[in-house]
Amino acid sequence: MRAPFIVQYPGHMTGETGAETPPVDITADLNDQDEAGLPWTFLDEARDPRQIRPGAVVRAGNQAASAMCAVVDLIPAAGGTIVRLRPLPA
Repeated sequence: MRAPFIVQYPGHMTGETGAETPPVDITADLNDQDEAGLPWTFLDEARDPRQIRPGAVVRAGNQAASAMCAVVDLIPAAGGTIVRLRPLPA
């Protein structure tokens, strides 16, 4: 059995194995869902807000848990722009 290939990103060590994980593009609590069952966060949580647009595929979450997600839409709100996400199958 061959060892899995792991892409390493310097400075992003997490987990018990010490394997490096890629940084998230936008910080989000993926368990915090809206009325449609979609995770959401605010645009100002993005590393580069210019990359967050409908249809974009981003890594969302935090250092402990993240997932690849599609950006569903951006919704202007009084507290800032809301980003709705759809987690992609692994």
